[in-house]
Formats: sequence, structure tokens, C-alpha cells
Amino acid sequence: MAAPPRPQSLPYIARAAVRAPTRDRVSPWLLRTSAAALMLGIFLLDTLTTLEGAVAVLYVVAVLLVAGTHRRGDIAMAAAGGVLLTVIAYAQSHGLEHVGSQTVRAFVSLSAIGIAALLALQNQGAVHTLSAQATLLDVSHDMIFVRDIAGTITFWNATAESVYGFSPAQALGRHADELLGTRYPDRRENVEAQLLATGRWEGVLEQVTRHGNTLVLDSRWVLQRDDKGRPTGVLETHTDITERKAAYAALVRSEQRFRRMFDESRIGVLQQDWSAVRAELDACGLRDADALAHHIAEHPEFVGHARRLARIQEVNPAFAMMFAGSKSMTAPASVQDIIGDADRTFAAALLAFARGDAFHEGETEIVRRGGDRAPVLFTITFPSAGDADASVLVFVVDNTERQRAQDALLLAQTELAHASRVSTLGELTASIAHEVNQPLMSVVTYGEAGMRWLRRDPPDLHEVDTAISRIVSEGRRAGEIVQRIRSFLGKATAGHETLDIATVIEEATRLVQHELARGAVDFHLELEAHLPAVRGDRVQLQQVLVNLMVNASQAMTGQSSRRRLSVLAAGTGDGRIDIVVADTGPGIAPEHLERLFDPFFTTRPEGMGMGLAICRTIAESHGGRLGVESTPGNGATFRLSLATATEVSA
Repeated sequence: MAAPPRPQSLPYIARAAVRAPTRDRVSPWLLRTSAAALMLGIFLLDTLTTLEGAVAVLYVVAVLLVAGTHRRGDIAMAAAGGVLLTVIAYAQSHGLEHVGSQTVRAFVSLSAIGIAALLALQNQGAVHTLSAQATLLDVSHDMIFVRDIAGTITFWNATAESVYGFSPAQALGRHADELLGTRYPDRRENVEAQLLATGRWEGVLEQVTRHGNTLVLDSRWVLQRDDKGRPTGVLETHTDITERKAAYAALVRSEQRFRRMFDESRIGVLQQDWSAVRAELDACGLRDADALAHHIAEHPEFVGHARRLARIQEVNPAFAMMFAGSKSMTAPASVQDIIGDADRTFAAALLAFARGDAFHEGETEIVRRGGDRAPVLFTITFPSAGDADASVLVFVVDNTERQRAQDALLLAQTELAHASRVSTLGELTASIAHEVNQPLMSVVTYGEAGMRWLRRDPPDLHEVDTAISRIVSEGRRAGEIVQRIRSFLGKATAGHETLDIATVIEEATRLVQHELARGAVDFHLELEAHLPAVRGDRVQLQQVLVNLMVNASQAMTGQSSRRRLSVLAAGTGDGRIDIVVADTGPGIAPEHLERLFDPFFTTRPEGMGMGLAICRTIAESHGGRLGVESTPGNGATFRLSLATATEVSA
């Protein structure tokens, strides 16, 4: 009788299991009943007939029959029953004391029954072991199938059925490469040669499912051999890595896009490592912005230390050109090597990093390799608080040309404002002459009076002293008037300082006072007591007020009704001051309101159309607003809103 199959014969046992599923097997009860009937028939034949021979050997058939139930107990009971019935039949036919050829035949029968039972039990154990292994293959998450050397599929697990879409009935007996449309990374012959030479092969290949989807698979092959070393089959295990490969390909494309943007961008980019900065903050217990701000206030040198800890990993060609004038250069070691000790923006960046902000923007200067400084705008992108990666990207824009353009624009605005002031004073010539003439006439009058008091006998020195004092006072007054006019005409660059806005308004009204009187304008000035100070340029703010008051006076020229100009100044309660210039002139036509502040727009034939445009620019440069309200026939109201010095500093 053949030996039971070895565990190495797994594919064939598994194949049998696949081809003979449980629902197609004979019922165990039918097998037991058939074995019992067979044993009873053999017993009757052995007992009631005179046949000479080892009839009891036929009990082996019953033992093999019940082996189909796959129960060890059924095999043992069938073997024991066969032995017992053989002994009973021998005793009845020959007696227990008889010894002869019948005894030998009985012994042969008993031996055959015992050997058959033993072999059946051994085979049962082997089948159970192989079935368990086959079950493991069947429940694996990988696609597993077995094929012979020719490529014909002999085993097909459940995952293969689920993923590929082919049932075992559709897959078994088919050629694997034809069924799955396998595409190899190398020639098929080379793959097979490596398998036969080493007993295994691993690689990535592509296969097509029943529904036409292409899968990328991580494949592992193991060659099976028989007792003589001849190849008998191949166990193929496939892991679906389609999504993994797609994700990797997407990652590669993303890296390529980032590298292309990094290298080809015209904006300077620096990749920095702030892991040492984070470690230092943690070591010092500075885990929030408030604690860090307090620490910086007590230890300002910490900012420089942090700049040296912020290491520079890489810079792109655009920043290399900006920093060193060459696209290829060795990256500076740290942020300290780029911005130097004079920088005042890194502390704010540290606080943003400690707060967990996603980014921080600012404006600073970099110190180039040659030692010169360049103004730049920068944006720092920080990693999230829970991100272990401490890489920081800094985007830098060279602001040199923009700064030059801004300086040129500021100079042009200054020149234009100066021209506007000269034009305005040209319109106020009579008023200026009258204002200067008053103290000069007073000087002459007091001088003549003093001379008369000197000619008296005796001279009245007290009156002479009084006259001379008044001459000095009027001379100073004339000097102040001239100085005020010279300041108004000055071309100095605007510089903001803390101003008493009430004084600024009063000085501006004195410049136009005579012009208003000559135009028969009733002037009303109302200033709220204790107005807060503002930050700004005195001359520019006076220019705005003078321009508004002169425009109002000219708008009311030739008007038969009452001409009234009111200037009011009061706080608004929200940190601002409103200065209102209102007249009782004809007002502004609705179609002109939207364009009133546009450059070169004017409603007067002799006007340049620049006055109000300059006024609004000045107001906005002071952080303020200039607006107008008007109802035709009811005059116009201009409102200048300025922030107080306290609000600006906040």
C-alpha cells in the first residue's frame, strides 16, 4: 500500500479540496451505514459458507470506506469491528484451540485490518495538516495561486477570486499569463531562468483583472520540487501595490514640481531648519508667545542666539543672485549671516513661531556678501505645532527697485505739493501783503512816537521805552509771519511729529484771514477744548486746510446771499479727530462728486485740478480720510478725519 502524502504535496491536496468542495462530498452517515452493511455481509459470508480463503481481509474495504468521513473515531471503530467479527467467525467455524492453515489466513486478515487502519489514521493526520495549511492560504490577504511548470493554474485562493474577479472554476486549468495578461519587468525567459536557478523570484509586475483594471503587484514566486529534485509547480504570491505605487508616483511628481518651483522661481527661497530653535525654546520653558516675549524683554541677546540656531539648509538660484550675485554659491550657515545684528524683525518671527502661526510676513534688510544692504519683503511659512518636521520655508522679494520707485514717487509728490502751495500763496498775495504790512506799519508808527517822546524837554524815557518795546514786538510778529510763509513754501521732505492740532488750524486760518475778509466771507472757527495731539507734518496739514478754505471762499465769490465759512474740530470718541470745513456756496453737482478728488479734474477754468487730489493723498499718508458731502444749493462740507497720536502709536 502507498505511503500517505507528505506535507510538501500541499498544492495537490489543496487542488483536490478546491475541486471537491464540502457540499459535494458523500454524507458521513451514508458511509458509516454502507461500511456496517458491508461488514455484516462479510461476516455472514465468512460464517455461513465453506469458502476457503482469507475472506476477513475484505474488512479492509470497510475501514477505507469509513475513512471518507474524515473522523479518526470512525476508522478505529471500523477496524475494531472487523477484528472482532473475524475472531468470532474463526471461533464459530474452527474453534479457538484449532491451529492450521485457517489460523494463518485469520492472522493475515487481522494484520491487514490493523495495517489499513493505521495507514488510514496516518493519512487522516496528513490530510488535516495540509487542509489547515490550505485554509491559511485561502484566507490570506494576498492573491495566491499555484501553477505547474507549464503555467497551468492548479490552486486559486479566495483573495485571488475577489481581486481578479475569476472564480476557481474559471481559473483552474487555465494558463496564468493568458488569463491575467501578465506583463513582466524583464523578458519572461529571464524570469523563468532565475526561478529555476535560485528556486525563487521577486519583482513587480502588472496583471489585468476580469473587469479590465490593471493592477501593479509585488510578486513572489517559490519553486516546488519532488523527491528527486524535479520542478513540479510554482507557488505565486501577489500583493496589490497599485495605490501605493500611485501614491509614490504622486509624491515623486509633487517633489519634481516643488523642485522646479524652487529652482526656477524668480522669488528668493530659503529652506531653513528650526529644530534647534524649537529645542532651545523647549529647554528654556518658552512654550508660548507671552513667556517668550517676557524672556526677550529681559534677555534681548536671546534673539541673536536664536538667529544663529536657525540653520539654512538650501537656497534657490534667485536668492543666490540676490545675496551673492551668482546662481551657484555655498548657502550661509544661519540666519545671522544674512540679516545681521541690526535686524529688528526676527523677534516678531520668533513670537509667531511660538504662537503656532502658519506664516509670518515682514520687511527687513539683508546684508549681501559684499557688505551692502538690500531692502526685502519676506514671508516665513512655519510647520504646524504637531509636525515633527522643523523645516521652514522663507520667500524673499528684493525690494530695492520698489523702494527706489517709492522714493522717486515721494519726491514727485513733494514737488507737486510744493507747486500747489506756491500756487495757493499766489492766490493769497493780497492777504499775505496785508498781514505783513500790519506789523511793519505798527513799527513805523511806534518809531515815530518814540522819536517825538525823545524830542520833548525833558524826554519822556518811559514812553520811549514803551514804544521801543512795541517796535520789538511788532518786528517779531512780522518775522513770525514771514517764517510761517517760508515754512509753507518749503520743499523739505515730510516728517511726522506730534502736533497740537488746534494750533495747526489757527495758523492755517491766519494765512487766509485777509482773503476771507476781502471776499466778505463771515468766518466762524470752533475748536473743542483740550483736543488730543496728532502725529503728522505741520506744513502738509496746513496745506490741506488752506486749500479747502480758499476753495470755499472762491466758490462763494459773487454770491448775493450770505457767505459763511465754518471750521469745526472735535474728537469722535474712537481715537480720531474730525475737522469740518463747511461753506454756504452753491454746492457740488452730483455728477462731479465721484470725480472731485481725481487728478486734473476741476470745475474752474483757471484751475489745475490737483489741489484736492493732493489733499486726499496727504490725508491718507497721515492715516486719515478726506471726504465731501454736498447738496446743490446748500453748500459743501469737507470732513478731514485724523487719528490721534495715541491711536497711531498703538
